[in-house]
Amino acid sequence: MPKLTIDDQEIEVENGTSIIQAAEQLGIEIPRFCYHDRLSVPANCRMCLVEVEGGPPKPVASCAMACGEGMVVKTSSPMVKKARKGVMEMMLINHPLDCPICDQGGECDLQDQAVAYGFDRSRYSENKRAVKDKPFGPLIKTIMTRCINCTRCVRFSEEVAGIDTMGQLNRGEDAEIGTFIAQAIDTEMSGNLIDICPVGALTSKPYAFKARSWELKKTDSIDVHDGLGANIRVDSRGAEVMRVLPRLNEEINEEWIDDRTRFAYDGLKKNRLDRPYIKDAETKKLRPAEWSEALDLLAEKLTTFKADNMAALAGDLCDAESMFALKELMTSLNVKNLECRVDGAQFDVSNKAGYRFNSTIAGIDEADSILLVGVNPRHEAALVNARIRKAYLERGVKVAVIGKQVDLTYPYHHAGETIADLQEMVKQYEGKVQSERPMIIVGSGVFKRDDGMAIHAVLHDAAEKLGCIKEDWNGFNVLHMAASRMAALEMGFTLTDPFDLNDMGFVYLLGVDNAETLANIHPHAFVVYQGHHGDAAAHRADLILPGAAYTEKSGLYMNTEGRVQRARQAIDPPGEAKEDWKIIRAVSEKCEEHLGFDTLGQLREELTERYPAFAAIDDIVPAEWGSFGDGNAEVSSEPLGSLVDNFYQTNVITRSSDTMHKCIEAFVKDQPELAETAE
Repeated sequence: MPKLTIDDQEIEVENGTSIIQAAEQLGIEIPRFCYHDRLSVPANCRMCLVEVEGGPPKPVASCAMACGEGMVVKTSSPMVKKARKGVMEMMLINHPLDCPICDQGGECDLQDQAVAYGFDRSRYSENKRAVKDKPFGPLIKTIMTRCINCTRCVRFSEEVAGIDTMGQLNRGEDAEIGTFIAQAIDTEMSGNLIDICPVGALTSKPYAFKARSWELKKTDSIDVHDGLGANIRVDSRGAEVMRVLPRLNEEINEEWIDDRTRFAYDGLKKNRLDRPYIKDAETKKLRPAEWSEALDLLAEKLTTFKADNMAALAGDLCDAESMFALKELMTSLNVKNLECRVDGAQFDVSNKAGYRFNSTIAGIDEADSILLVGVNPRHEAALVNARIRKAYLERGVKVAVIGKQVDLTYPYHHAGETIADLQEMVKQYEGKVQSERPMIIVGSGVFKRDDGMAIHAVLHDAAEKLGCIKEDWNGFNVLHMAASRMAALEMGFTLTDPFDLNDMGFVYLLGVDNAETLANIHPHAFVVYQGHHGDAAAHRADLILPGAAYTEKSGLYMNTEGRVQRARQAIDPPGEAKEDWKIIRAVSEKCEEHLGFDTLGQLREELTERYPAFAAIDDIVPAEWGSFGDGNAEVSSEPLGSLVDNFYQTNVITRSSDTMHKCIEAFVKDQPELAETAE
């Protein structure tokens, strides 16, 4: 481990650490454009020049120079300052004076570093060159004349996203970034190109000319479009969400988010429910109503139906507080028919380790072999797919797949499509697996079958016989898509023995909009829909209670690992819509079944007292391994399929998003029926 001195400060670093990384450990700022912590080092912008005593008689690129024993580095000597000013002058030779109209203005690396390290004038008087803009699709706006050829976008595309459509074309003065054949950037993570671009060459097309960064209120929150719980920042102005950006969290999303998380926010403005509605008994049409009338009707129905003829279901986007409040209300009415697995999944809920992502998402970085069963992580959890790709690139981790053959951006061995193929693999490799930390990732879609419980038992058997369960390692993982699923299971918002929804005369839908559930409700049942979008469930409902979307309320969410995270309210709900727990609290008053809380703080106190896991914010309480599934049931020979057919439409928010519809038109080429629905 070499010791060196940087600006009179001594430091000892790991072998292979670059000077720029060592300087960061000391808190010394070195400017850079091409260098990025998570990408390979090209050393082509030369902005990170430093002086090394006794080294070359010229400044060296600190991103490409490894630390050496006894090295003495100066980052602000006269030589370095002069060199950086020269580099900045070269950078700005062809850069247009677009700052007043550039969307990157106010948060631009080139702006900031030009002020800190550049000249206040230029010695060049020649005409600036211009570069033609590129058609990168409906998400990324290009102004390629601003490009400084740092190649961050090219390296991200190849190394993280796993596509090779981008590159640097030509040489010298004619060098430019583009695609070899004019085409859109077809990856679920393309929006991250906007974040890593240090200038305004790549900006958000949906956000173009909408707002300035200093006008926006910034709220830390959690994404709900999948089960990962990616950390995000919601930027809003007034009552409107203007954009969604990633927050750094090494354990979950690192510093990336997928395009659905980043761009579907425009769906929060369309098809919103902003007041209660009641279906007229004569015309069978919904009419607007006052809150008092809606609550009176609901209280009447809740006290009219028998407890065993009533059911309550929680949808995929619900927060823990609203589900807890609904469970408490139903329990006070002796209603036991509760369910959160609204997609029809059947798996054993008696053991937490049987339905969790036990290895944790960051645990993918430790795995040395990975088996994917009935899952397409590229569509179900793009950030997990990026982690697997990183494991393949950096450590050569071998990946096998049982299920449909799809493009996962990395090579894998296709071992079959059915559970029988998994059983055959277990027989072949039992006791022969050489991996120290093997991992199985199961898609929650494999349980959407009549033999779900039998499959669960087979998976338990496979995890043990393939060496995934060890004293210090649990490599069995279920990847859930629903943001609410784990919290609901934690608080028992489900029955071990499922009930027949078609037998229920009263059904309370809390954010439930999926077709599978609606198709199973009896035509004459009284349906209450509490949610935020006028989607399919609202058309079926007899009573509509307008709730709040995830950006309009504070709430707790438990991700697929079992990690509890807190989302914060960014804007107010539209019109007369209310936070979901407040609606349920008001209903309980009308039913004269007072719940034990009047504020969100009191609700959380009761929630954490009853279910202690919700008190461990940002921590994971490990689940003890045990038996699960039904080993006596028969397994079907039906091939395993993925849970997600269309990445860009997975819930009511994405279905209402114009941007997601444009993505379908641009990217979903192999499913013309989806493209037609987007028109």
